[in-house]
Amino acid sequence: MTDGALPPAEPFATKSDLAYTQVRDLILSGELQPGAVLPQATLARTIGMSTTPLREALRRLKQEGLVELDAHRDARVAALDATEAREMLELRQELDPLAASLAAQRRTDDDLAAIADALGPLESLPRNPTREQLAGHRRFHVAIHRAAHNAMLASILDAIWDKTDRYRRHALEVDRSVEEREARAVEHRQMYEAVRDRDAATAAAVTRRHVETSLVARSVGRLAGES
Repeated sequence: MTDGALPPAEPFATKSDLAYTQVRDLILSGELQPGAVLPQATLARTIGMSTTPLREALRRLKQEGLVELDAHRDARVAALDATEAREMLELRQELDPLAASLAAQRRTDDDLAAIADALGPLESLPRNPTREQLAGHRRFHVAIHRAAHNAMLASILDAIWDKTDRYRRHALEVDRSVEEREARAVEHRQMYEAVRDRDAATAAAVTRRHVETSLVARSVGRLAGES
């Protein structure tokens, strides 16, 4: 956590909305680690506001499972949870291949251009990825989700993705081999090519393999071993 106040990226309806967005970003980006205590006065100064809207934001984050609050209003970042990770993985194993299959059938030229544009600079995530690298990874997958032209499906996948970066960082605490990273890069290219060629079956198959060997899957294994 830095000492300077974080500037708002966009207008918000209330200070509580702003506090919620900024603290949530600090948690999902890994700047606030799982289990970290959140001293409310210090955190309020960091985001540049009083503790009242911060408390409201923390209550919202508790409802999302990202923050734990005790009876004395002490707060800490929620620990990673093996069950949550497994449930997200199970959903993605079904929904990501569906999105890829639909994208292959429904994509427009503009959709394909967006996928190709995201694929160009994409690299396998290193051990300690930056926000930009995580955002680039998400951008590629979101472009495929959007190309499915199913707003409800894209919304569900967005909500799942919002919570998975913490688990990706957890998985990356153990180095991947060069071969593993190259395999993920090949899968990204194959996903693009299948959507480009309108090959729905291949798009779904490659995507399912990609999810089953993903960083979230690796985190599920690590958390199960730690429990």
